[in-house]
Amino acid sequence: MASQLKKLTSVILPARSKHTASVIFMHGLGDQGTGWAPVGEELQRSLPHVKFIFPNAPNQPVTLNYGMLMPSWYDIKSLNDLEQESDEAGLVKSRQSVMELVREEIDNHGIPANRIVVGGFSQGCVLGLMIGLTTEFKYAGLLSLSGYLPLHKKIMSMTSEANQKTPIFWGHGSADPVVRYEFGKHSAELLKKHKYNVNFNTYEMGHSACPEEIRDILAFLRTTIPELPTPKA
Repeated sequence: MASQLKKLTSVILPARSKHTASVIFMHGLGDQGTGWAPVGEELQRSLPHVKFIFPNAPNQPVTLNYGMLMPSWYDIKSLNDLEQESDEAGLVKSRQSVMELVREEIDNHGIPANRIVVGGFSQGCVLGLMIGLTTEFKYAGLLSLSGYLPLHKKIMSMTSEANQKTPIFWGHGSADPVVRYEFGKHSAELLKKHKYNVNFNTYEMGHSACPEEIRDILAFLRTTIPELPTPKA
């Protein structure tokens, strides 16, 4: 019998006005939800109707960092080759955990999937793509920052059609020393080849975010999950 998934803890920024949309955003390797919460607070000034959820990855050993225990969505052996063997079991487990958060927004808070944006940064970006490409839910958008396509050799055989037309915002630094720029660009081009709706954006930065990228993310969210008009009495 399969063991029950441990529920993820999250940093949650409740909507400042009537809650009509949600963003679920996963942090990178070794980080926590608190690392991206300030960005959520900044975005929320212009998106008061949006609830931001920043889940915390569980602690686990990471091969890339000599087996050190740290917050991680899945194990990483190397970042030198996209064709490397990926930790599929770890990705699938984290996917299941985050999908519980998605279902909670839908079932417990009345937010339909088409008013939910899922995404992440670096390792969180990889997990966000795994969720968006293989889910049964059609999301409002996918937010992919400084990452790469998961399970590169087989992901296209695992995809559903739910989000083939869903807008995907992809941002990547041209001087990224961690996840190489060409890995992100190649991943985006592969998605475009398979008719996914990807908008790839290049920024003059390393493995981080910059004010220009955050402005573009805000514009993306305003388009994909705009504030709904107040019903007339």
